[in-house]
Amino acid sequence: MNIPSDLKYTKDHEWVRIEGDTAIVGITDFAQGELGDIVYVEVETLDETLDKDEVFGTVEAVKTVSDLFLPLSGEIIAFNESLEDEPEKVNTDPYGDGWIIKVKISDSSEIDGLLGDAEYKELVGA
Repeated sequence: MNIPSDLKYTKDHEWVRIEGDTAIVGITDFAQGELGDIVYVEVETLDETLDKDEVFGTVEAVKTVSDLFLPLSGEIIAFNESLEDEPEKVNTDPYGDGWIIKVKISDSSEIDGLLGDAEYKELVGA
């Protein structure tokens, strides 16, 4: 299981890469493995400002649909549109081409509440 040390994580199995005042968000390798083959990614919150922990979209796998929770408050400024045609990128490259959204962070103090790689490894038993 791949858990990069340069990312932050949530208890809901999202990863966060901080780049200035922007957060790139996806689901972890653990999450995609638990979900199985992902067939659809839906984000209808583009250009909306949401609070931390609000649902920003869903990931649909062959057997289940899972809500995606926003790890940091802010405006959703980008959706990875390549996932519309190739949702399997979330399975094959969850930390790269499988990113889901970009968020303009509205409260950078929330970053401190995210998990580091060691805490996330402990959470998933890695």
